[in-house]
Amino acid sequence: MITQSPVTTFLDELASGAPTPGGGSAAAIMGAMGAALVSMVCNLTIGKKGYEDVESQARALLDESEALRRRLTEMVTEDIAAFDALMAAYKLPKASDAEKLARSAAIQRGLQGATQVPLDCAKVCAEVVRLAGRCAEIGNQNVISDAGVGVLAAWGALRSAALNVNINAPSIKDRDFADAKLTELNALLAECGPLSEQVHTRVLGRLG
Repeated sequence: MITQSPVTTFLDELASGAPTPGGGSAAAIMGAMGAALVSMVCNLTIGKKGYEDVESQARALLDESEALRRRLTEMVTEDIAAFDALMAAYKLPKASDAEKLARSAAIQRGLQGATQVPLDCAKVCAEVVRLAGRCAEIGNQNVISDAGVGVLAAWGALRSAALNVNINAPSIKDRDFADAKLTELNALLAECGPLSEQVHTRVLGRLG
């Protein structure tokens, strides 16, 4: 599996002329990195002198961040599968009317999948942004900058995933489906943009 390959292998594949892995997989990795950084700050808060009062909170945050990291790592391969399914649909035969109808239906299913998967990624990235905000409040000050990097990675991942929703949604004929997904996405962007800035500001305030 691609997520079990060395980082250099993943980057080589990302840079190659192959269509996958692409931006969707990169977004999931970025989000997973954000979650991992939240975990790091929690691990360096638990058991440290001066942070006894927040240790139980840090442990709870760690459990959440690790679950999110695992989920986002899974989404790397899910994104590849969704893209491959869409590309396979475009390659279906279209010689007869029946084939054209079957191909069109397959393409629409593929487009919906290629919209839903990055939207799910964006949702999980939003959870990482929220978690980083809590971590920035209680985390060990000596590594608090890592909470800031974590929130920026998660926010960048969310926006990256959003682009993959935006590129596929306009081609979906079921406008109720597409519009509902775009509404969900826009709500996440509207919430997490200001929140990520607030967390970044909070981290800067704790650096001194």
